[in-house]
Amino acid sequence: MITVTEAVRLIGENILTLPITEVALTEANGAVLREPISADRDFPPFHRVSMDGIAIRFASFQTGEDTFRIEGVQLAGAPAQTLQQADNCLEVMTGAILPGNTDTVIRYEDLKIFERNGIRYAHIFAAPKGRMQNVHQCGSDRRASDLLIPAGTLLSPAEIAVIATVGKTTVQVSQPPRIAIISTGDELVEVSEMPLPHQIRQSNSYLLQAALQEQGVKAERFHLRDDKAALFAELKTLLSRFDALILSGGVSKGKADFIPEVLAELGVQKLFHEVAQRPGKPFWFGRVPDGPIVFALPGNPVSTFVCFYKYVRPWVRASLGAPAALVPKAILQEETVFRPNLTYFLPVKVAIGTSGMLTAKPIHIGGSGDFAALLSADGFLELPQKQSTFSAGEVYSFYGFRNII
Repeated sequence: MITVTEAVRLIGENILTLPITEVALTEANGAVLREPISADRDFPPFHRVSMDGIAIRFASFQTGEDTFRIEGVQLAGAPAQTLQQADNCLEVMTGAILPGNTDTVIRYEDLKIFERNGIRYAHIFAAPKGRMQNVHQCGSDRRASDLLIPAGTLLSPAEIAVIATVGKTTVQVSQPPRIAIISTGDELVEVSEMPLPHQIRQSNSYLLQAALQEQGVKAERFHLRDDKAALFAELKTLLSRFDALILSGGVSKGKADFIPEVLAELGVQKLFHEVAQRPGKPFWFGRVPDGPIVFALPGNPVSTFVCFYKYVRPWVRASLGAPAALVPKAILQEETVFRPNLTYFLPVKVAIGTSGMLTAKPIHIGGSGDFAALLSADGFLELPQKQSTFSAGEVYSFYGFRNII
C-alpha cells in the first residue's frame, strides 16, 4: 500500500502525449491551445477615442482658446476625418479613430455645446490635463508580432476573444484522449431497466462520463459482467481502441473481483494497487508499456468520486497539456476525529466566510456507498495521514465537484 503523495507522483509520471487537432474557433472554448497566438497588428491598431466628446489640437487650447467651432462628427467605424482649421474641433464617439490634426479628446461632461447663427460650438469649462487625454494610443497594449497567448493555455472566453481579434477562424488544440469508462458487476443494470431485488442501476459510469465532459472529453461507456473470460476478451479489445480505460469496480478482494488478475494477464503493468486513504483504498493504476493507461477505481460511489477528482481529473488536464489547476484551501469549521493511519477525504459543504476564505462544514455520510449524501456536499477536504484530530480553524486542501462561486 502506498501513500497518496506517492500515488500522485506515479500518475504524474504517466501522462499521455496527445496529438494536435485543428478546430473551429467556435468549438475551441475549454480546449488546450497547442500553438502560440501573436498579434497581427498593433493593439489598438489606431489612436482610439475612449470617451464621447470632441477632439481638438491641445496646442490651440494652450493659446487660450476655450470655445471651438464644430466641423463635423467622427463616428466609430468610419474612416478618419481630418480637422481643417486648427481652432475648430470634431465631435467624436467612443471607439472611433482619432481624427487627423487632433491629439486630445474632451468628454461631453466637461464642455457645453451651443448653437449661434446656425453654427455649432463647443465651450470647454474643465481644462484638459495634457495631450492625448482620453485617447487609447496605438500600440499601447501590444505591438504587432507580440506573443499574446502561449501554447499550453486552457482556453476561456477571454482567449477566444483575443484569437478572434487576430483574425483566426481555426486554432490548433490538444486532441482529447479516447477514454473508455467500464463498469463491472453482475448486480448492475442499465438506468432504463427495473432492478430485481438483488440489483441496482448503474450510476458510477454516468458520474465519470459527466465529470469528463466538464474537461472537454467525450468518453464511451461499457458494462462488463463478472466473468473472467469475458473480461479478458472485452478488455483486450478496449485496450486496443482507447488511450485510457477507467474501470469502476472489481478491484477489491471479493471472489468475483477479477480485474487486477485479468489486467496482468493482458500485459498491463501494475504501478500500484491500494492507496493509504479512505475512501478509495483499493484503487489500482497501471499502463501497457508505451500504450494505454488504466485507472481501476473502487466500485463504491463515494470512492469513485474521490479517486476521480483527486487523481483522474488532474491527469486528464496534464495530458491535454494544461498547467496544473490551483488547489484551493478551506477552513475546517468543526473538529473531526479520524484515527486510522490513512489520508481521509472528508465530504464538506463550503461557503465563503467573512474573511473571504472558503469555510468547510463536514457532511456525515453512511460510508462509501452513501451516494445520496453527496447531494449535500460540494467536495472533499484532504485530511493528512498520521494525524487523528483535526481542529476547527485548521486549513486543508479542498477538492470540489461543484461550481460554487
